[in-house]
Amino acid sequence: MKLRDTQKQLLRTLPGVDTLLDALSAELPPHTVPRSVLIAAARDALEATRRAIFNDEEPTIDLASVITLAQARIETQMRPNLRPVVNGTGVVVHTNLGRSLLADAALERIMAVGNRYSNLEFNLSTGKRGLRYSAVEELICEITGADAAMVVNNNAGAVLLCLDTLVNGKEAIVSRGELVEIGGAFRIPDVMTKSGGILKEVGTTNRTHLRDYEEAITDETGLFLKVHTSNYSIVGFTAAVSVAELVALGTERNIPVMDDLGSGTFVNFGHYGLTAEPTVQQSVAAGADIVTFSGDKLLGGPQSGIIVGSKKQIEAIRKNPLTRALRIDKLTLAALEATLRLYRDEAEAVAKIPTLRMMTMSRDETEVQAKALIKTLSPLPVTTQTLALASRPGGGSLPLLELPSCCVGITLPGMGASALEKAMRKSHPPIIGRIENETYILDPRTLQEGDDSLIFEALSQIVEART
Repeated sequence: MKLRDTQKQLLRTLPGVDTLLDALSAELPPHTVPRSVLIAAARDALEATRRAIFNDEEPTIDLASVITLAQARIETQMRPNLRPVVNGTGVVVHTNLGRSLLADAALERIMAVGNRYSNLEFNLSTGKRGLRYSAVEELICEITGADAAMVVNNNAGAVLLCLDTLVNGKEAIVSRGELVEIGGAFRIPDVMTKSGGILKEVGTTNRTHLRDYEEAITDETGLFLKVHTSNYSIVGFTAAVSVAELVALGTERNIPVMDDLGSGTFVNFGHYGLTAEPTVQQSVAAGADIVTFSGDKLLGGPQSGIIVGSKKQIEAIRKNPLTRALRIDKLTLAALEATLRLYRDEAEAVAKIPTLRMMTMSRDETEVQAKALIKTLSPLPVTTQTLALASRPGGGSLPLLELPSCCVGITLPGMGASALEKAMRKSHPPIIGRIENETYILDPRTLQEGDDSLIFEALSQIVEART
């Protein structure tokens, strides 16, 4: 490529790497940026400027412009990849945004355990090696009424581990209407295959009867599996077999029953005017040999998969070599223990566990918060309005439930909703909203304390950039 004289002159004016490094170091507080990052940023900035000169995109070059470009590279490199965002979508358990928020008590326990040694697998009474599940097993059994319990890294892991233990090489009978797929293409038939079990479907998509299970029993039957369809619903002409009915049949034919509740909950949401989900306590009381559910999602704790059931089955599952591969660490245990302790008093749990608090928030409460946000934004040249819309539980839970909410619609003159959504998403911290009817929406249900000021700052910078 032949360069023009003007391009050659611009290239000659580029500072050297050492000159640029000295200038960058002078602009930054000492020891705040690793030298490796400074060098990479300097080289990237110089290379980007050279490309701009080759493409006739830079009419002039000076040290200040290259420094500015390098500083932008440094800011990007020093910013954490995993960082907090403002959730204004109204989706309470937002899988893409980290699912459930932890209670203050859980965060305090993480700090207390994370920077000190702990008795993770040390029995303080005997002075010998202990079992890490002992930190939460008694609490889980106290709350659910189960005989025994253990915890793994998530509910998908819990299901895989249980199936691998209970039905490896045998048949597991499950209703066709319960062959669910959840996020990430996690499918019950695929998990069954991976576990070494043989899936035996019974009934139809919308109707399965007890006789379907009974007629499917053979000498190779190892398990009755019931899967809660937490992320979808079949309505209309339907029939399903209850856990209690399966347990009665299983007891008669000496076949264990496993109930995968998916999200799982300790709280009867029907008491709060919401759609009632089957609780873990109900499944245990019905006699299921094994019950699996998530420790996050509707429970509001850290990501984990909880397994409860009979001592015999839990002991067999603990001995499975997969257990070690799926075990949780001390920080998850600390957060889970603190969350479980809150459930000893349901009123306290609803008040202090963010997921439960947001789920049970009334429409009037969201209106108060919506008006407060509008007042915060009033100094800005934006148009705001309250809108009667709906929030969602999220996390593959309660698919038909809409939570009445008073949302805030924001319009910036001369800027479309999509452009505004993108600009808010690129702010620091990112503000995540949604678009309905060509209007940018923020739902107060999922906004946290202090978010109003962050939203104001983000909008202020967007307005300033356009003037």
